Amino acid sequence: MIGLRLNTASGVPPFLQIADQIRHAIATGLLEPGDQLPTVKEVVGSLAINPNTVFKSYRELEREGLVEGRKGAGTFVLRRPNGPRPGDQARLARSLRQWVGRARAAGLEDRAIESMLRAELLADDVEYTA
Repeated sequence: MIGLRLNTASGVPPFLQIADQIRHAIATGLLEPGDQLPTVKEVVGSLAINPNTVFKSYRELEREGLVEGRKGAGTFVLRRPNGPRPGDQARLARSLRQWVGRARAAGLEDRAIESMLRAELLADDVEYTA
């Protein structure tokens, strides 16, 4: 089972946090087409949240066409989201994880890190280098 977690201080609704983590697991190849998602009961047990929150997350992913629920069988990955290949996604995630570690070591708190990332995402003059 993939390790889902919630950040109650993030301000992001729990159903979106779960959907984002599953979407990321699919994008990076941790979950592949045909793989079964954790059951609602497993997620509820590990996160101590309302089952409707998990259902809402799974419906969001179904709406995007990434997963499908099969009556009596569970929810399964259909396809990867558009974007870089899983290997590229994984390398980018490692690089970001290292950067976050350096930012924390420099004394930045998570909210400041999130703010910096949002500012960069919204910047009009972002330069991309390979």
